[in-house]
Amino acid sequence: FIRNSPCYILPENSTSVWYYFRGCLPPDWLNYSVMYLIAEQQFVLFPLVFWVLANDVFKISQSKRLFPLISGWSFVGKLVGIGIAAVSPALFLRLNIQPEEILTFNILIYMVSYMVVLIGLRNVTVRKTVQKTETVRETLQEGFDFIREVASFKFLMIAIALLAFADTIIEFRFLVATDSEFTSQATYQQFFSLYRLGTTLAALFIQAMLTGRIIKSMQLKNTFLILPITVLVSLVGMMLVPGMPMAIAGMVLVKLVRDTLNESGRKSFQGLVPEERRGRVSTVMETYLPSIGTIMACIIAGGIVIIGIWQNVDVYLYYLSAAVLGGVTGFWAILKMRSHYDSSLLNWRMKRRQRKGSTMLLKKLDKLSD
Repeated sequence: FIRNSPCYILPENSTSVWYYFRGCLPPDWLNYSVMYLIAEQQFVLFPLVFWVLANDVFKISQSKRLFPLISGWSFVGKLVGIGIAAVSPALFLRLNIQPEEILTFNILIYMVSYMVVLIGLRNVTVRKTVQKTETVRETLQEGFDFIREVASFKFLMIAIALLAFADTIIEFRFLVATDSEFTSQATYQQFFSLYRLGTTLAALFIQAMLTGRIIKSMQLKNTFLILPITVLVSLVGMMLVPGMPMAIAGMVLVKLVRDTLNESGRKSFQGLVPEERRGRVSTVMETYLPSIGTIMACIIAGGIVIIGIWQNVDVYLYYLSAAVLGGVTGFWAILKMRSHYDSSLLNWRMKRRQRKGSTMLLKKLDKLSD
């Protein structure tokens, strides 16, 4: 049936399963784009679900001991995956295997993971909790109301969206510049794997050795200035020195600052939010705002690129200029956030609700003193 199918395109002396029904599949650019989007969604959704489940399964005493260990294994898995991606092109070439077969190995990993979850968690008892039922609209409204009414969070919200906008364009420029230098899929895969390995190890070192000291010495509100300054320096460098080396340097610099100093500072800043509102506020800050900035960047940069294709001109300076505008506005928003930082701590939304037990105890003490 396969060999008689009009979709069957199998080159001579090839055994790759990826060539079966090749003619009936969508084009490669669409397939890989969809896979990339699915992977990005997993990076966002899976950690949220995983850590909620982990908190329900383990007690507080257990979580303090096991959560760092679990996070460490996550880092090990990332390094192993990067290492496999780096060595697979040369290994597959020697074994006369198509590069796409790495996806078959990935499918096997997903199948093993599914069986581990299905069998390993079958007898796990999840702690039952009383949850307040709210609609998605009510949850988001609470988060946005908090951010809108607390001045420092309002300006930080603007900065997060605009810096995500600039960050996306920087990444786009990085991909364009590197793709033009590495013509084959195997060489680009090796380069990208080494790039991810280097940035991961550097981020680990910065997070372990420098982040805490920098936040302590600069004060929390001042650490947010580092990312917009880094973004602007990277963008100006890319505009003045076009090409792959500067694109890589700018990308690495921004990612390291974003994933270490800025992320830790943002998490610490969210710690100022009362517990009953922290989940809603963090959801808005960590998911919706970066998504808004990314969508804006894709629309604007995509429109500029399409116009450039029609006019047959190189438009990288135009979309980089749009990113510079976003970075400058984000820098202004951080300055405004710093100016409202102290006054925002007195906002009524920042006050934690008094516990009933504590209130009753205070009343009893007042009666005894009378």
